[in-house]
Amino acid sequence: MPAPTPDAPFRLGTRRSPLAIAQAEEARARLIAAHGWPAEAVVLVPVTAGGDKIQDRPLAELGGKALWTRELDLCLADGRIDAAVHSLKDVETIRPPDLVIGAVLPRVDKADVLLGARSIEALPPGALVGTSAPRRAAQLLNRRPDCRAVTFRGNVATRLAKLAAGEVQATFLAAAGLERLGEGGAGTRLDPTDWLPAPSQGAIGIECRSADEETRAFLEGVDHARSRAEVMAERAFLAALGGSCHSAIACLSSWESEGLHLTAAIYSLDGAERVAGGIALVPGDAAPPAALAAELLARSPAAVRDSFQPPR
Repeated sequence: MPAPTPDAPFRLGTRRSPLAIAQAEEARARLIAAHGWPAEAVVLVPVTAGGDKIQDRPLAELGGKALWTRELDLCLADGRIDAAVHSLKDVETIRPPDLVIGAVLPRVDKADVLLGARSIEALPPGALVGTSAPRRAAQLLNRRPDCRAVTFRGNVATRLAKLAAGEVQATFLAAAGLERLGEGGAGTRLDPTDWLPAPSQGAIGIECRSADEETRAFLEGVDHARSRAEVMAERAFLAALGGSCHSAIACLSSWESEGLHLTAAIYSLDGAERVAGGIALVPGDAAPPAALAAELLARSPAAVRDSFQPPR
């Protein structure tokens, strides 16, 4: 199998945002180290995603998570890139059959960070809190129904600037994103066992064409088994729920003595209703996450169930 060279490099597609570039640089470095390739043998191919072009409307109104993947999917389809680097929490649960997640890099901190207050409880009465995520909005309103969640989009720097300008009194960011941008000490880290994160938060995935056996073999060299097991369990849970960008879903995978454990909660969009549970599973078995999804939906009031469309 011929290795990439500076004259015929391996092409990694990525969004153009600073965080996406940082994630792609990590993927590039891991590939180079794993295979002993020269630095010039892997090049980044930045692509402007639809979600980066429109910043003033909720994702759910614009087509959901496909806004982060569509352009890179097209680049894979027409051969402009060999693989695409994604933040896996932004990748649709159901993907085209001709694409496959060839590698999941070692997952980092799964937690959310609160900026603008030292805790959820310390937010001032009636605080205006910026977030574009239904999960975070529902979690906030479940804990603090007096607060108000408002749409707040943009990359990390943009959101920090909006917070500093006083557009909102607080906001949330992923600890992983702050860490990868060198801002790891910012804000207050929210304990992920208490404030459950988004499915796949903190995980970087590298996707390629299903039929490209050569690229799949390259990506196997950087695949992290434990991180893949966590992500696939969380994605199986999402698939069974039939969740979308309109749904408020939180979950956390953790390793215990008997194996992997999945804890999850689903919410009504106004945060008034919360249904939670957990299940143990063997890595790679999608049945327990699906069973947990079915159990939570069965216990949910209509205000929660209405934002899900589980497969028949």
